[in-house]
Amino acid sequence: MSAIGLCGVAACAPGLDAAPTADLVLHHAHVYTLTWPEPSTDGTPSPQAPYDSASGWHHDATAVAVREGRIVYVGTDSGALALAGPDTRVIDLEGHVLLPGLVDAHTHVAELGESLDRVNLTGVATEAEAVAIIAERAARTPKGEWILGYGWDEGAWANRYPDKRLLSARVPDHPVVLRSLHGFASWANARALAQAGITRDTPVPSGGEIRTDATGEPTGLVLNRAVPLLDNAVPRPTPAQRDSQVVRALRVMNASGYTGVHEAGVAPDVMDSFERLAERDALPLRVYAMLSARDSALMRRWISRGPFTSANGLLTVRAVKAYYDGALGSRGAQLLADYADRPGHRGVSGGTYGFDQRLVADAMTAGFQVGIHAIGDAGNRATLDFIDSVTRAAPTARGLRHRVEHAQVLSPADLARFATLGVTASVQPPHAVEDKGWAETRLGSERIAGAYAWRALRQAGAALVFSSDLPGSDWSPFYGLHSAITRQDTSGAPPGGWYPAQRLTPEEAVRGYTVWSADAGFDEREAGTIALGRRADLTVLDVDPFRAEPRALLRGGVVLTVSRGRVVFERGASAPR
Repeated sequence: MSAIGLCGVAACAPGLDAAPTADLVLHHAHVYTLTWPEPSTDGTPSPQAPYDSASGWHHDATAVAVREGRIVYVGTDSGALALAGPDTRVIDLEGHVLLPGLVDAHTHVAELGESLDRVNLTGVATEAEAVAIIAERAARTPKGEWILGYGWDEGAWANRYPDKRLLSARVPDHPVVLRSLHGFASWANARALAQAGITRDTPVPSGGEIRTDATGEPTGLVLNRAVPLLDNAVPRPTPAQRDSQVVRALRVMNASGYTGVHEAGVAPDVMDSFERLAERDALPLRVYAMLSARDSALMRRWISRGPFTSANGLLTVRAVKAYYDGALGSRGAQLLADYADRPGHRGVSGGTYGFDQRLVADAMTAGFQVGIHAIGDAGNRATLDFIDSVTRAAPTARGLRHRVEHAQVLSPADLARFATLGVTASVQPPHAVEDKGWAETRLGSERIAGAYAWRALRQAGAALVFSSDLPGSDWSPFYGLHSAITRQDTSGAPPGGWYPAQRLTPEEAVRGYTVWSADAGFDEREAGTIALGRRADLTVLDVDPFRAEPRALLRGGVVLTVSRGRVVFERGASAPR
């Protein structure tokens, strides 16, 4: 195996003194550098990839050395160990897999930080079960304090949405607000409705729904753009509390193997927190912040200010998150034809869903990348039309790697437009396996062929990037990789995968969290591959995603996470190093 290190810096030229020692040496590893060319659109590896049809994939290095946060050597164990000195930290990785640092390209870590203190209802099957869990929390919570929860599945529960009756009866003395899995529905008891001022006379926000009973009284369930009516009633955290929540969530991401996140839809107080933490060098990984286009005051300030990167490079603000339509599960996604399970209904979108075309266009012309949430086939088409119209009118808005967040249901006629317009499809592999139980019911047997269509997008030449959309979905990279490769849930269903023609290869899945995420976040010169001079963002796993049987991925664990050359997570360690 040939070294990929800097021979001249490693004292192999006559007359040179020994090279400066490394700060960190990782050796005895299976290193996949991902420096070889991209696979073809059908997933076939490049001829230059460390792959052959007879034996499959093999690693292309065994060791990495780091100095001052940069990779200074990639190659053999002996070459890397030659750079070790008395103060170098040397870690024997015992044959584990070393990858470029993983990046989750669509997160809500501020919500994750909040959720760590909230009641987790993920996977709860019934209203009665959820209420019992909330009642247990209420029994040990002082009366009058808010009880907040999240995670009940608005898609799976769409035909049997809960209401306030049982929740109010079991928990009468605490205001309770329970956000749904993906945040497009919220469920409250009577006390929370009262404190939020939601009555039969409350105006329904455009693009939202306040469910009412036969007498016109609110049932306790709000959908889509009505969700903020409850959110805004919940007491906001103090700046110190917000900082603590953000750091705690980012530490969770470190422990999950991530060295970066793209935070989608950052509100003003969260943006303030990111800036405070970056200034104190307290961000444990890179944050690529996407401003919330729903906050016009925040947007106007940043349009005047322009894109920004902190001095330490850990915070970048050059993107905007906007929303064109709602979610498929709650029937808010805008479709070209009626929902198969609700004739006469096609979802909510555009201006009625809070999409401010002028504001978003102004951000694009000011140099901001835009990531527009679009779920339905009509929503995706309108989003592509919008990006096309802005970039035609304003050449400065071109080449900014604009994104469609989710790109979940697509008309075949629109697939090639992603490549033509240079738009990245920012998709979440877990969503396919989580939605498969009801998605076809919403769309019907014909339209489902264009849903979660990752291979079709690749074959059309579209750029992809992968993420979890946490905390609505499990953010484990092993879960994401397994979902992308198999299109099966954690039980292995369905056999062969759900619409298996849309599966991706292990290489494509890994690239979705490394090379492609670096490109989507304008970080390709610093990260995404393991190469000389790159920022030392590295992830070590105890399972090889290139070679492992896919089911084995779900048993995988993170061994080590390195951000800017710092070990920020180490399995078995009591605290980050």
